[in-house]
Amino acid sequence: MEYTAESYDVAVIGAGHAGIEAGLASARLGCKTCVFTINLDWVGNMACNPSIGGTSKGHLVREIDALGGEMGKAADANTLQSRMLNMGKGPAVHSLRAQIDRRRYSEYMKRVLEGQRGLDLRQAEITDIRRGEDGLWCLKTKLEALYHAKCVVLATGTFLAGRVYVGDVSYESGPDGMFPATELAVSLKRLGVLTRRFKTGTPSRVNRNSVDFSKTEQQDGDENIVPFSFDNNVKIENKAPCHITYTNEKTKEIILKNIHRSPLFGGKIEGVGPRYCPSIEDKIVRFAEKERHQIFIEPCGENTDELYLQGLSSSLPEDVQLLFLHSIPGLENCKVMRTAYAIEYDCVDAQTLRPSLEFHDFDGLFGAGQFNGSSGYEEAAAQGLIAGINAAHKALGRPPFILDRASSYIGTLIDDLVTKGCSDPYRMMTSRSEYRLLLRQDNADRRLTEHGYRLGLISEERHKAFLRKLELIEAEMRRAEKTVIPPSEELNSLLVSRETSPIVTGAHLAELLRRPQMNYALLAPFDKERPGLPKEVFEQVEIEIKYEGYIKRQKAQVEEMRRLECRVLPDDIDYKKIVGLRLEAVEKLSKVRPANVGQASRISGVSPADITVLLIYLEKRDRTEKGCGR
Repeated sequence: MEYTAESYDVAVIGAGHAGIEAGLASARLGCKTCVFTINLDWVGNMACNPSIGGTSKGHLVREIDALGGEMGKAADANTLQSRMLNMGKGPAVHSLRAQIDRRRYSEYMKRVLEGQRGLDLRQAEITDIRRGEDGLWCLKTKLEALYHAKCVVLATGTFLAGRVYVGDVSYESGPDGMFPATELAVSLKRLGVLTRRFKTGTPSRVNRNSVDFSKTEQQDGDENIVPFSFDNNVKIENKAPCHITYTNEKTKEIILKNIHRSPLFGGKIEGVGPRYCPSIEDKIVRFAEKERHQIFIEPCGENTDELYLQGLSSSLPEDVQLLFLHSIPGLENCKVMRTAYAIEYDCVDAQTLRPSLEFHDFDGLFGAGQFNGSSGYEEAAAQGLIAGINAAHKALGRPPFILDRASSYIGTLIDDLVTKGCSDPYRMMTSRSEYRLLLRQDNADRRLTEHGYRLGLISEERHKAFLRKLELIEAEMRRAEKTVIPPSEELNSLLVSRETSPIVTGAHLAELLRRPQMNYALLAPFDKERPGLPKEVFEQVEIEIKYEGYIKRQKAQVEEMRRLECRVLPDDIDYKKIVGLRLEAVEKLSKVRPANVGQASRISGVSPADITVLLIYLEKRDRTEKGCGR
């Protein structure tokens, strides 16, 4: 029999990476919050790769941290190995990636949720969601308890109507053998939420003791580890190496011989898979000319012998998986602990959401993470943080918090999802941002900490430390512009050896730093007044000086973009009545319902001519309203 349990300001369905950030943000902003999960033992579970960060994903984690989120701190506290990627390229694409102890990470996040004031963490399967006559959302559990909330965040991950595929075998399941959220999927459709099917997959896990590492390449972490969290002062150490091996012609032969047994190629899987993280059988078919594919052998934890085989995601039958695994150097005798599988699940078209991640048609209902069509822990956590902030703001009667494309990768991610949509699981990449020289991971705190502080997610103490860092950067910028480095035989010898011109008269430190071949470290012996500053201060100053021209150019582009963003499009616009708009534009604008002209200009199918028509319409509307107001 149904019974009324409790009422909340914000209820979060799901305790994965999106649900965690949503719940914590809501509670930290003063809302009475509950996070529901099917199993408390799998809070923050890493159902796929045991890592945080990577190319562009590291940017997201540092932005989450700068806003006051938890993922960066949790990653730092549970790192097994850390590396800064793309160091051979410019600072815009430098990205931090860390191997994580997955069970300790889960325990850490569970403990943070348990200890958060104003937050209840509850094991319960939500089977029904509906809007009550009182305007509150009503959530029903499997045990027929009724919970009421002003706002709800859907962060269901891959659980929603989840179905696992391994060869001919298919069954309803969530990730890692968990129960799927089948009844909730039916309830959302009954509510009127339009869902679609996406698919993802995961590789086998093997026992460390069965791997011959002498046939692999060892990959160690960085000597000097950069933390994800700007608030972390604890030294992080590498605790475990990774290894690299490769597939070969034998692997390819086995997979192609059995490709007809793949549910992906046999038509059994309806869901669309991730374009940038294909299964091994998909890679073998799509890149037939490649002789081999790289495989990373990664630790799952410090106290387990379970290893993750990155690059070998598969839904082939178990016997075929064993055959191709045993064809790979180092894995000839490997013992499989978990079989690879593909999982299909329901998600929503994010174009039905506002930039705040609230549904256009369901007041107080928000979406976050893989439910919105994205892939990856980092993308999920970023959306969870924003959805949690905005659910709390909605419950408290505050305006929504929205980050634009020029402010962050988080803003880019959400704008891409709600404006452009996605036809396959969305993955963040540095190439998706047109302002990536401004949106570096090293300056995430300078871009977003003030936002986090004003929201109430950054402490007074942390904010003061941040302001002190800004003062040091500004002072060093001034010093670099004024400090003169005199010519000397040693300096000119260095300059010539680095293939840049020697100096005859004294040169300002900033002038020398602008040379691509030079940096602070090389010039340190000649900089007699160099102050003792934190490494990150010198890093920020050097980047600002070296890329000054490019940065100014991107800032000018940002100003133009924000000019269009200021032209608000009212909610009550009937695009069908605007003369001059093409039919495709009317259709797309009516679906996305952009908040402003800037967002409208980024919708696929809306041309520059359509934007001109919109601007003319707005000017006429403004004149009419001003005239009526006299």
